[in-house]
Amino acid sequence: MVFDGMTMLDASGPAEVFNLADPAREFYDLAFVSPRGGRVISSSGMELGQTLAAADAGPVDTLLVAGGARLPEGRINQELLSSVDSLATGAQRVASVCTGAFVLAELGHLDGRRATTHWRHAHTLATRYPRVKVEPDVIHVRDGRYLTSAGISAGIDLALSLVEEDLGVEIARETARELVMFMHRPGGQTQFSTALSTPPAQNGPLRTLMDSVLADPVGAHTASSMAASAGVSVRHLNRMFRAEAATTPARWLERVRVDAARALILEGRSMTQVAQLSGFGSDETLRRAFARQLDTTPTSFRDRFSTTRRD
Repeated sequence: MVFDGMTMLDASGPAEVFNLADPAREFYDLAFVSPRGGRVISSSGMELGQTLAAADAGPVDTLLVAGGARLPEGRINQELLSSVDSLATGAQRVASVCTGAFVLAELGHLDGRRATTHWRHAHTLATRYPRVKVEPDVIHVRDGRYLTSAGISAGIDLALSLVEEDLGVEIARETARELVMFMHRPGGQTQFSTALSTPPAQNGPLRTLMDSVLADPVGAHTASSMAASAGVSVRHLNRMFRAEAATTPARWLERVRVDAARALILEGRSMTQVAQLSGFGSDETLRRAFARQLDTTPTSFRDRFSTTRRD
């Protein structure tokens, strides 16, 4: 489902996934549908021509609603709502990319269900629609026949999860390789790693220190060794971290190592290897860190997120 002002990648990204997964069109029959049909202009000015009118689309197996910048503002066209509602009624799966979740929420389809959207708009979604169980820090989530994804490029991850469900994990992985995806991300991964979610330090020595730890999380880092590397006392290092990262050196280091551990788990490493290669040293230290940072265990994380799907 596309519309004037929609984000082009929300539609084109998933469409390319389905196209690459099934080039012979033996399984997927793609259609770009809009409320009235005809030409649709995206937010970037790029055009989709000859879209199919929703009234002429007929029953669909999977409905995927693109997002758009105006949707979180509450400016959702009534025709768009009616079109999505009519097609969602008989669909086996109903999905949204990014802020497309606001359309499904406005219609009540996400009431009582887990859902996600772009991190910037997650709080608005949760506030405006309190019956929706918003999960603000995941790539995509499924609850029953409804699937929602985080911002923009996460629609590609969601589409890959559908391909895995429909055609199997090998075709999904090959499709990801064709797309030159850095990583075929499971739905339960956070939208940002510690490296991305922590603002760059303004203090030069601290920035250098943090970059060196991020590059080598397995190193023998301690508060004392990090302070020495930055040329300051441990007490001053704590002040620097609190001022620039709103945390302590120890807690930040643990988050960095948990990020590394998650990646190793998804590579299929044993828990002992994960503990050693991420800098935790022992399985028990790894387990305690996961409990503090993610409220789960490394084994549960592996069992839940070792495929692209999140049910």
